[in-house]
Amino acid sequence: MQLTLEFGGGLELLCDSVKIHNISINPENGAGKLVMKDLLSWVRSNLIKERPEMFMKGNTVRPGVLVLVNDCDWELSGQLDTTLEEKDVVVFISTLHGG
Repeated sequence: MQLTLEFGGGLELLCDSVKIHNISINPENGAGKLVMKDLLSWVRSNLIKERPEMFMKGNTVRPGVLVLVNDCDWELSGQLDTTLEEKDVVVFISTLHGG
């Protein structure tokens, strides 16, 4: 499955300062569908190069990280259970900034 992942608000610094990643990922365990929980695990293992605790807490994103799936807040589509489809765009934006 082809997905586009975008990181902003400082989260790109955890991914070698690359904001946009075009990835190919297969659903785990031959389930046939990919859910956000599986994608987050893949991102932590494959894209996050430093300080994963700044991106995730437990098996979900940290409070203060806005997640959009095709420009829709993931809280409206099931959060960790959101089913992803081919060519979806997933955006992660940190809303927490120093000052």
